[in-house]
Amino acid sequence: YAAKVQPRPLEKQQEKQQELAELSARRGQLIQMRTMEMNRLGQARTKPVKKSVGALLDHIRKELRDVDAQIAALIDDHDDWRHRAKLLQSVPGVGPQTATILLAAAPELGKLNRQAIGALAGLAPFNRDSGQFRGRRMIWGGRATVRSALYMAAVSAVRCNPPIKNFYQRLREAGKPFKVAITACMRKLLTLLNQIVKSNQPWKERA
Repeated sequence: YAAKVQPRPLEKQQEKQQELAELSARRGQLIQMRTMEMNRLGQARTKPVKKSVGALLDHIRKELRDVDAQIAALIDDHDDWRHRAKLLQSVPGVGPQTATILLAAAPELGKLNRQAIGALAGLAPFNRDSGQFRGRRMIWGGRATVRSALYMAAVSAVRCNPPIKNFYQRLREAGKPFKVAITACMRKLLTLLNQIVKSNQPWKERA
């Protein structure tokens, strides 16, 4: 019998990265399903429909717990991921789910410069200039999953992270709309997280 070929370290790491990415994506799908079913439960008027929706909600919640446990075990079993998750969560506003999404969907974090990491997330503004026309700076493309996670983290950070909070308030006082201000905070937060991973220094040590 031919000897079984063992996967090389790089191949094994790629498999683990794929597994984490798919589990993270699956968690997002389950969250969407839960939201949809909760909306349906609120609209239901008859007992049979409420019972059906409730049973499905129970199943979705169980699947969420199982996926969360698998994600936690996967990260805990990987020294580098476990360490990076702690670094990311040292920043006020960044919780376990944001850290997981960044580990899964932005493994380049800490390896790119601020412009490249901003472009990866679709948070690098580009010009809409043509001839003498000067348009607003826009963001485009990038990884929507990362951008969505950063949005939630930025909304939290403007309440509990002093530098982000002060930055947000200055933008709003300058007349910037909420969307413009929160996008700028997302970009600032991403730059901060990129630097923290790159320097291997948590938030508290940098404060």
